[in-house]
Amino acid sequence: MTTSVYARLNRLFAADGHCFDVAVDHGFFGERGFLDGIESMSSVVETLVAANPDAIQLTIGQARLLQAVPGKNKPSLVLRTDVANVYGKKLPSVLFSRIIHDALEQALRLDASCVVVNLFDLPEQPEILRQCIDNICALKSQCDRYGMPLMIEPLVMRDNNSAGGYMVDGAIDKILPLVRQAVELGADIVKADPSDNVMEYHRVVQIAGDIPVLVRGGGKVSELEILQRTFDLMGQGAKGIVYGRNVIQHPNPLGITRALMAIVHDGAQPHDALRHLEN
Repeated sequence: MTTSVYARLNRLFAADGHCFDVAVDHGFFGERGFLDGIESMSSVVETLVAANPDAIQLTIGQARLLQAVPGKNKPSLVLRTDVANVYGKKLPSVLFSRIIHDALEQALRLDASCVVVNLFDLPEQPEILRQCIDNICALKSQCDRYGMPLMIEPLVMRDNNSAGGYMVDGAIDKILPLVRQAVELGADIVKADPSDNVMEYHRVVQIAGDIPVLVRGGGKVSELEILQRTFDLMGQGAKGIVYGRNVIQHPNPLGITRALMAIVHDGAQPHDALRHLEN
């Protein structure tokens, strides 16, 4: 890695080597259900900045809301670089995953600490996987040129008809090869699905080698369940989390962010972390 890559990674990961990235890039994908809790992005960003996670994941159209906040002590920007139409309950006749134009130039102008791109594995949709690989290959060369960390998001999805829409597939034997493919394609960070059996997650960490693994939040669950899952995943060797709906759709986004930060960075027990929701 170049010096500039390390410098940006040091802005993203805390001194303990862990990271909590709050993803609020959902509006990029054109799904009405994804907008719940983020209707007013200025309010969302203001709340998250106050909670002070390590990073906030945003799109080119919303990144300005974070970067306009004055002062040095604010979350780092993780910039979403690809848009896709694979999340609906009814899939369109033509699927796509497309990278934004001049992704690295835009990331540099926005002072991003990292860029993120998808690696989709959808049943019977090899063309989407090919498009994702093309996106990653194009982005990787630019990232290397400009010293920008590349986060790849290997996302295994269940069959749309059986799942009734976008649903992750937590089968460990499907997650492992896609995570390894992300590493082989040059990921500096892997943002991966949680496995159905959380106690198997050390296998995902192992297959990624020395590349840090941040775990996606998946669907919205109860606060104690997400806190316990996070505690268990960190115990399996994950370097952090990237959660969206479990934060932004929570009635107390500030409190749940602080509770999750206590687990990720302080090793707090889930029931102890719950005290952040009492304020």
